[in-house]
Amino acid sequence: MKVAWQDHLECTPNILRGKPRIKGMRIPVSLILGYLAAGNNPEQIIAEFPDLRSKQITACFDYARELSDGL
Repeated sequence: MKVAWQDHLECTPNILRGKPRIKGMRIPVSLILGYLAAGNNPEQIIAEFPDLRSKQITACFDYARELSDGL
């Protein structure tokens, strides 16, 4: 399921030094991708961060895919 990552992620210069993060949270995209790379599934990540939603995790995937394609 593809989602528009722009609806779920943001970069704000004065929060997390401008690193991309989940909108309205201080959870960086890199943290979510790190959990996924370590073999955790979305359900395990949500158990660790109960305020997250599966669409936000999917948005991290889509963001990473677009970055690898050169945006």
